[in-house]
Amino acid sequence: MKVRDEAYREKSITISFNPFAEEFDVCTPVLAGSVNWVEDISTVFDSPIKARRAFISRFKSSGQELTDDDELRVEEAFSRLDALRNYKFQVVHIQSDVEKRTVADIFVRINSEGVSLKAYDYILTWLSVFWPDGRETIEEFARNSRVTPDRASEIAGRRIDWTPKNPFLPVETGHVVRAMVAVGQNRAKLLDAYAALQAKDRVSGVVDPDRQAAELNLLQKALPIVTDRVNWTEFIRAVQTAGFRSNKGITSNMNLVYSSVVFMLGRTRYGVELQRLRTLVARWVFMSQMTSRYTGSGESQLQKDLDMFDSLADGDAKGFERLVNQTIRTALTDDYWTFNVPQLLITSSTALSPVYQCYLAALNILDAAMFMLRMKVRDWMDPALPALKGLEGHHLFPRAYQHKVLGTTDTKRINQVANFAPTDCDTNIAISDRPPAEYWPDLVAERGSDSEWLGKQHYWHALPGGGEHMEYDEFLEARRQKISTVIRDAFALISGGEAQLPTERVVVEDTALAEVPLSELLAAGILKPGDLLDPVDPDWQVDAVISEDGTIIIDGLHEFDTLDDAAGYLEVTNISGFEFWALERDGGVAPLTEVVAEHAGWIRLAS
Repeated sequence: MKVRDEAYREKSITISFNPFAEEFDVCTPVLAGSVNWVEDISTVFDSPIKARRAFISRFKSSGQELTDDDELRVEEAFSRLDALRNYKFQVVHIQSDVEKRTVADIFVRINSEGVSLKAYDYILTWLSVFWPDGRETIEEFARNSRVTPDRASEIAGRRIDWTPKNPFLPVETGHVVRAMVAVGQNRAKLLDAYAALQAKDRVSGVVDPDRQAAELNLLQKALPIVTDRVNWTEFIRAVQTAGFRSNKGITSNMNLVYSSVVFMLGRTRYGVELQRLRTLVARWVFMSQMTSRYTGSGESQLQKDLDMFDSLADGDAKGFERLVNQTIRTALTDDYWTFNVPQLLITSSTALSPVYQCYLAALNILDAAMFMLRMKVRDWMDPALPALKGLEGHHLFPRAYQHKVLGTTDTKRINQVANFAPTDCDTNIAISDRPPAEYWPDLVAERGSDSEWLGKQHYWHALPGGGEHMEYDEFLEARRQKISTVIRDAFALISGGEAQLPTERVVVEDTALAEVPLSELLAAGILKPGDLLDPVDPDWQVDAVISEDGTIIIDGLHEFDTLDDAAGYLEVTNISGFEFWALERDGGVAPLTEVVAEHAGWIRLAS
């Protein structure tokens, strides 16, 4: 027979039957090959005697014994199966003059027999009586969120040029009901909403028809808002603005459903300009994901949010924006970024960790490249692009290394999210089971010749300076703090702020000054293209400039990659190039040793 799956794709299935256990199951190759199962129960309904004889003959031919008692049990099972065609369904006939509220009560009672109904089921049943067109719209919207317009047209038998299909949320009817009730009735708790729709007096039980009509009218006004093509499309764009690319990054569907309510209210009730609203809701989605705002007591939290916005007058766009920003600031305090986020990253569940998924979204916002790979993270995350073979996360402290060398056997400890970075299979192979101190220099030598890109790699992937030489726990702790910084920077970018490349706070010792290369000074921003260099000795007259390519050009003709090479061209051999050169500034010249001392917190790239 043909059925439709949850994505409304038509499939043919066969139902099999086990007469020994009297069980039914969808036929699989395993069941079809088992002598304990009747492959297709339709053969029983065609001829129960032939089907029973064929089953027994096949069973015995397999070499298995079938006792007289077993054969009797099989015969009885086939008889009971054949008797299913005589099953009688009860029909409740309701007179046409019965009041709608009575019809609704009957529907609810019948539908709840033997079934645990959810609160939205009661509302859907109520709508079936009082507003059947609304019920159909809800079901169509949910169905179409799983299919393309062409497929929706095929199912509906009419032309449909848009569907709410998206990479984040296969919409359920309950999702639409929740949003409709929140926007229309300003209620989050569906049982309260259902009680309001019934409009019964709590003491007498008498229905107030005027109040009932008023509550229904609220839903009738709200549903077109919730299912509006532009509203839904722009909300999905807000989710994308927050850095998410698919439902893999969303750890709670309620986060999206309830955030969509915030979007709908901002757009319709308070009249927020669309571009500003998209940014506001993107930040709200990100904040809600980070803090698991709607996980657990989601209805209670949404009711608090609805009550907060309800304090505003209709059309108060500035007030709406103020409340959104105020709520976000209250949730994402400095202490939250400093203490809570690193603590929440102490987990081995990458898929279920809201904070880690926000980190991946942050990499997308920052337009980051994969770990030691010149490919964008967004390409790894984007469901619209073809799946790329071999893209995966890899342990920075490899699993095999932890097993064999560190003696770690606790899988949760090995799979800490702070031990993962998104990369590809070739990088995995290059890392293999080697310790970071061994594989990192090889990766840098092979792929990190561009010091600026290497510096960004440290930033994007939260790599602590010298992390390859750290103990595992020290590395995890340091990386969690840096991941928090990356997420915070990306969150600032959503609102048009700037992400500051964090630097590793390492004070440079005087004894190490001679070892500082030009590439690191450029990567740290201490030197930049266009800077003029002079020898420390004022008697030297040399025209030297930092080029756009990060080299030193002397007299406009001679180009050098290092400070030492540039000094060597002038036949300086008794001191290093770092000690020889000075930087021209408004107040004169400053030796590079002094310039670096002023930047005690600059980054030393691990190598």
